[in-house]
Amino acid sequence: MIDLTVHEEQLQRAVRRAKERNIIIPTFAQMKNPDLIPASIKEELKGIGLWDVHPRNLFRITWKNEPVARGGGFDGVNYVELPPELTGVPARVIALVGKWFPTGAHKVGATFGCLVPRLVTGQFDPTFHKAVWPSTGNYCRGGAYDATLLACESIAILPEGMSRERFEWLSTVAGEVIATPGTESNVKEIFDKVWELRKTRDNIFVFNQFDEFGNYLWHYEVTGHAMEEVLEQEMGPNDEYRGVVLTTGSAGTIGCGDYMKQRFPTSKIAAGEALQCPTLLENGFGAHRIEGIGDKHVPWIHNVKNSDMVIAIDDNAVTSLARLFNEPAGRAYLVEKGVPQELVDNLDLLGFSSIANTLMAIKFAKYYELGENDIVLTVWTDSMELYQSRLKEMHEEFGQYTERDAAADDARWLKGQTTDYMQELTYVDRRRVHNLKYFTWVEQQGKTYEEIQQQWYDRSYWTSFQQQVEEIDGLITEFNERVAKA
Repeated sequence: MIDLTVHEEQLQRAVRRAKERNIIIPTFAQMKNPDLIPASIKEELKGIGLWDVHPRNLFRITWKNEPVARGGGFDGVNYVELPPELTGVPARVIALVGKWFPTGAHKVGATFGCLVPRLVTGQFDPTFHKAVWPSTGNYCRGGAYDATLLACESIAILPEGMSRERFEWLSTVAGEVIATPGTESNVKEIFDKVWELRKTRDNIFVFNQFDEFGNYLWHYEVTGHAMEEVLEQEMGPNDEYRGVVLTTGSAGTIGCGDYMKQRFPTSKIAAGEALQCPTLLENGFGAHRIEGIGDKHVPWIHNVKNSDMVIAIDDNAVTSLARLFNEPAGRAYLVEKGVPQELVDNLDLLGFSSIANTLMAIKFAKYYELGENDIVLTVWTDSMELYQSRLKEMHEEFGQYTERDAAADDARWLKGQTTDYMQELTYVDRRRVHNLKYFTWVEQQGKTYEEIQQQWYDRSYWTSFQQQVEEIDGLITEFNERVAKA
């Protein structure tokens, strides 16, 4: 379980800091249902931009922000349904949209789930500790942002080859930014830097997204409920929810699948990765260009025993479709082929990992021969706003994007998606993938043999985390009350 032991002396310092900075922390309940947010806070938000570094934006860590850049309120879950004219399959593919979180990505939720329980228990002392956010991109952005809103100092760690936009923005928010060797595939180098910091600095508090169960819990509780609400709104009497498909990354987001499978026991959970680095599929390795999904290890917080399928996505498909969805010739071609103009105008809602998630949904639908009454859910984690430099690089490398390019990319990478590089997981397959955790987490990162066995054999292991939300909300409420009285 997440350690919720209270450290009173440090907690008192955290309360004083929050009082000084006028910080109020939302509960999980308020993130699921913004109707519970006090009217006074909603009034304040009318004058605050979505990306502003302002403590009230903690209350915008929700799937239900009004999709505007400034002054927005709250509405239903932000989502988009993709028509067959785009996907090439009759199944209903529905994606939750992450752009309308602060920072433009849903990782502010994952990092909230990691930092806040430690802050409201006094385990993290904002007057002494620095929060370390090891990441391949959006997680350290979300962590640095949340930490700043909570008056905590932070250190962001990410590979030097990630998009320029990430580094430029981080330089304005994080107290320190450390670039490690490599690109998306070089996760171990990030871990190595964390161990170096642990040995040389006594005031750091590491929030490793790959083993922090606050990451899993936030998505189980908040993203899971958001998906359920979408189904309540969209499912007709003859519709059936078939499953959720997500690139694994840190395995935080895929935690929503555990919630959805509890609500819809016949549904499936499909875990995705890059074909160029088929770790789950083939115990493999390599390098790829789908920024934000990690690889070459199985995250500690991935409930592998609950995963039904592995799907590998070619990174050439992702980069090619980024151009199709964003270049003028590509968009014109899609409209000509019957894709609604309104959707085409909003295809910049998909960043690289979002495109990969969408391709997973298409492959999933083809594999199971899904029809017009079958629903597949996924998440668009971030938007092309964070990848404009990549588009420019591709334009410089490959030249002008033409109608012929668009036709080829649509035919090959959308309509031409096949059911290759997919595997339905048997019990033995799941155990194989789970056992890969040993080499990263027990041999390298200090986890125990007993716990890796517990993850597999103890049915209560995962539900114990899921049941902590109410206790955490109680601690948040008590913290806010102490701040108000301080």
